[in-house]
Amino acid sequence: MSAIKLANDFRKYYLRKVEEGKNEMSILNVVKNKIIHIIFALIKNETIYKKDFLFHSNRADDFSYN
Repeated sequence: MSAIKLANDFRKYYLRKVEEGKNEMSILNVVKNKIIHIIFALIKNETIYKKDFLFHSNRADDFSYN
């Protein structure tokens, strides 16, 4: 998956989870779901993607998009 090959937050998340010992396919599924959620939120809110958008969540394992 190209999202984790680039130097971005998805790659940071992927590498952090690999270091924690998580299954690589499970991590890829989580990354895919995060991308899908972003796409649907953009469509729902009729906005464009902004790289500096901060994602707010109560979950500790989520991350911000800087």
